[in-house]
Amino acid sequence: MMKAKEIRELSKDELTARLGELKKDLFNLRLQHATNQLDNVNKISEVKRDIARVNTVLRELQLAAK
Repeated sequence: MMKAKEIRELSKDELTARLGELKKDLFNLRLQHATNQLDNVNKISEVKRDIARVNTVLRELQLAAK
């Protein structure tokens, strides 16, 4: 799980790359959950929160650029 402070230190390109990685992770976790291979279901929620944090910081950067 990433903290908001860590996310804010990343550049826009790094944030975009991290967002892609998190979305792939979420897809894989959902696939594992559907096939009953996922042990820790809470991991899905953590990844969703990380995606939301990254999206929030990206939006803040977008608004600050205007």
